[in-house]
Amino acid sequence: MCSNTSKSIFITVLVLVLSGCAARSAILPDDVPPMHTVREFSDDENVSRTRDPWEGFNRSMYKFNYEADRYVFLPVVAGYERVVPPFARTGVRNFFTNIREVQTFYNCILQAKGKKSLVTLGRFLTNSTIGIGGLFDPATAFGWRRENGDFDHTLEAWGVGTGPYLVLPILGPNTVRSAGGFAVDGGVRWAIMNAIDPFGGTGASTEIEAGITALETVDLRSRESFRYYDSDYPFEYYMVRYLSSQERELAIIR
Repeated sequence: MCSNTSKSIFITVLVLVLSGCAARSAILPDDVPPMHTVREFSDDENVSRTRDPWEGFNRSMYKFNYEADRYVFLPVVAGYERVVPPFARTGVRNFFTNIREVQTFYNCILQAKGKKSLVTLGRFLTNSTIGIGGLFDPATAFGWRRENGDFDHTLEAWGVGTGPYLVLPILGPNTVRSAGGFAVDGGVRWAIMNAIDPFGGTGASTEIEAGITALETVDLRSRESFRYYDSDYPFEYYMVRYLSSQERELAIIR
């Protein structure tokens, strides 16, 4: 499954490209050569600056993620979408998106993006108050565009290279840098939650936090239309590697 908090561009492009290529390959006459070869997508110099020296491990993780997705996440997501009405799912989505504004805020500061950090802070305060804890998104209606920022972007701004391609369990396509960025952002979030300790007086803080994390995971997966091995494209691993690196570059440029 794909990692970052928002990968809609990657998922949309991936589905369109893979579906389109699969459809074209099905209708090409026998005497027409294929438009692409496996070498095109496996040669990093042609399609991506991301190296893949651990391809064996990454392929194993890709298969593991497929199994976890098929037998765990997708059934849970299907049940979630069947039981929870759309307006409630939108509220859940807004709530977790609002929480991630904190991550964007401090990373914009670390990247010296003053205007974006102020907009992000304004969005968080507005949605947390007028938006009733982030269940609604009045900040967007006010014309304040949501920014995306994580520690991977911060490391890039500091001149740190991406490092090799790395498929993480559950989190999916990454690089060494983005995996490190994810770890830092996760650590900061954990530290903030422990400092605030919003459920400390309930006597079930651990259980509540675990439930919230599970709900956030289901919400993130429900947003993505990507399905492993659903394209019938023979070079899916290479195409996913390529598109994930392109999506990451586009997000950083933005």
